[in-house]
Amino acid sequence: MAYDLVVIGSGPGGYVCAVKAAQLGLKVAVVEKRATYGGTCLNIGCIPSKALLHASEMFAHAAHGMDALGVEVSAPKLNLEKMMAHKDATVKSNVDGVSFLFKKNKIDGFIGTGRIVSAGKVSVTGDDGKVQELEAKNIVIATGSDVAGIPGVNVEIDEKVIISSTGGIALEKVPAHLIVVGGGVIGMELGSVWSRLGAKVTVVEYLDKLLGGMDGDVSKQFQRMMAKQGMDIRTDAKVTGVEKTANGAKVTYEPVKGGDAQTLEADVVLIATGRKPYTAGLGLEEAGVKLDNRGRVEIDGHFKTNVDGIYAIGDVVRGPMLAHKAEDEGVAIAEIIAGQHGHVNYDVIPGVVYTQPEVASVGKTEEELKAAGIAYKVGKFPFTANGRARAMLATDGFVKILADKDTDRVLGGHIVGFGAGEMIHEIAVLMEFGGSSEDLGRTCHAHPTMSEAVKEAALATFFKPIHM
Repeated sequence: MAYDLVVIGSGPGGYVCAVKAAQLGLKVAVVEKRATYGGTCLNIGCIPSKALLHASEMFAHAAHGMDALGVEVSAPKLNLEKMMAHKDATVKSNVDGVSFLFKKNKIDGFIGTGRIVSAGKVSVTGDDGKVQELEAKNIVIATGSDVAGIPGVNVEIDEKVIISSTGGIALEKVPAHLIVVGGGVIGMELGSVWSRLGAKVTVVEYLDKLLGGMDGDVSKQFQRMMAKQGMDIRTDAKVTGVEKTANGAKVTYEPVKGGDAQTLEADVVLIATGRKPYTAGLGLEEAGVKLDNRGRVEIDGHFKTNVDGIYAIGDVVRGPMLAHKAEDEGVAIAEIIAGQHGHVNYDVIPGVVYTQPEVASVGKTEEELKAAGIAYKVGKFPFTANGRARAMLATDGFVKILADKDTDRVLGGHIVGFGAGEMIHEIAVLMEFGGSSEDLGRTCHAHPTMSEAVKEAALATFFKPIHM
């Protein structure tokens, strides 16, 4: 069968690319190795983890957060099986939604393992071993990423005792003690879920702070909050071994700067040390597609590989491994293939950590601006001075805005607080249009809202805040 475009992978990058291309009039097919569409994000990543994050937050709020508001309830009882059923129903609803979009836009879906035979040809091997060959004027590689493991350490993940994020959303009981190897986004989100549900959680992180790529002020505040919630945080710790024991598993680590090794024992160990591009079995070497020194598909400024007609997007190429980054790239490459001028602004890609409180960031951190030698100014505003936050007992955190010292153009925004993942977008829109902190500070915000803290941080950046 002949197509204008064949997309390998149906995660956020792949399915959005396919839908956009079909909307632009192209004949499109998608190849997916899972039984359901949606990739890691919808099936075992972003979506199910958010269902568990929300449910566990409701459980913790019922247990600890309502009495001060005058709502007296008996101690809540955890029904983990029912909570997992909610997670599974959420996943099904989302993957069914992608199937509906394919049908609506007349996109042909092929379930099986895709392999690039050559430029213009993709083979699909089904579970039954049968092979189909698709002809394609254009091929987009959107195969995403896989669990990275621990560099230099042999770890056997069984998804029961030693688990990845896949097992982290499917435990059959709350562990008494969970060790999380890696203090990044995935580790802290899933660690917070099981902590709220009753597990003792110990986080072992190689760097000297959690959320390594985040702004330093944000990371410090976040670590204090997680410790206050009961997590045992151990930074500057290099894991040298993870192995199963008779009663669970043990983790051995040593100080990064040198010192005696320590061993921790737990019921379950979660390996959350990041992800790596998924390129295995795609036939890239045979097709002549180049990879970089980190195993990512090399692309030019228009997502094109070194082979004509073959493109790549999402986690499998350079840039942040974020679903929405992949989606924007999917739209852009569909437009390019259709003869338009697709583009992604990589300076305005927000990132969110869905703990409670949330952490959200867009643009440059203070450390990045210092390293680049860019003169900047800073405005901060705490939620303790925000009326809505006080009313909701949600005063943890702050908003921080960074702007160019001379032009006042906003270069970055960082929020720690309740609803940060929603509030970050007004800063993102402002940055997309090259706006200044004064533009944001002079924009009327409804009162009382959490978002007023964003306005006040902008006021603090170009002059002075009103309410502090």
